[in-house]
Amino acid sequence: MVVTQEPAHRGARARTRAAIVDAAFAQLALDPSATLGTIADAAGVGRTTLHRYFPERSDLLDALLEHAGHRLEEATRCARPEDGTARSAVVRLSQEYLELGDLLTVIFSGTIDATCIPDPDGQDPILALVRKGHADGSIDPELTDDWVLGIVWSQLYNAWEILRGRQVSRHDVVRQLVRTIDKAIAA
Repeated sequence: MVVTQEPAHRGARARTRAAIVDAAFAQLALDPSATLGTIADAAGVGRTTLHRYFPERSDLLDALLEHAGHRLEEATRCARPEDGTARSAVVRLSQEYLELGDLLTVIFSGTIDATCIPDPDGQDPILALVRKGHADGSIDPELTDDWVLGIVWSQLYNAWEILRGRQVSRHDVVRQLVRTIDKAIAA
């Protein structure tokens, strides 16, 4: 088998681009009006380098949108929404989404367009699971779709804020997030 190695400059370019995108999510989550200079500093690159990759702010925002779509699709896939009860899938999806705190903060702030959220069968993945849970009896049928969505998103926001601002172990935050959501939506 012949393995083709990518040229070093392509690997370095990919790493630099990824560093800029990651820094952009982190900075824009803290301040939706963060400047390209601030993002370049956070990425550890010069402003000129950032402009070589993303000549305009809109180019960077387009890249963030594309990256967000891929990351959300991957998180949804990793949560295995088709396995087990819908309630257990909501809990797994919440754990996966917890890892995307900055990304989702940028989406919810309106900095990038929320159309990147994957929508199997034309709907939000959590909403699809809530409806499945109402049908399979694993999610309390007296809780409306919007109420369950509110529980999940508010608990995710709470978890992100706790992780961002305090010296708390990630393990404890995940444990409490899972417990809270699981008990709150149980039938």
